[in-house]
Amino acid sequence: MPLSTTQKKQVIKEFQTAQGDTGSPEVQIALLTKRVDRLTEHLKQHIHDTHSRRGLLSMIAKRRRLLNFLAKVDKKRSSVIEKKIGFKE
Repeated sequence: MPLSTTQKKQVIKEFQTAQGDTGSPEVQIALLTKRVDRLTEHLKQHIHDTHSRRGLLSMIAKRRRLLNFLAKVDKKRSSVIEKKIGFKE
């Protein structure tokens, strides 16, 4: 389920680390989280959609890899993004 351009711009603006930042791990994690949330809602209604479920699992794995990378590089940034997207309280 692709995000609309306005939703994508809003997420990028909220999570960017510098002006014009679209590729930092924080932005990528936030965009993947938004897509995962939308796809999860879709799969609640369409239980037998196995192709989308496989894509969901792929997105979750990619998000986990990005979080692991960020934890290796900078633990503080990792904990901040996890709190912002709702992984830790």
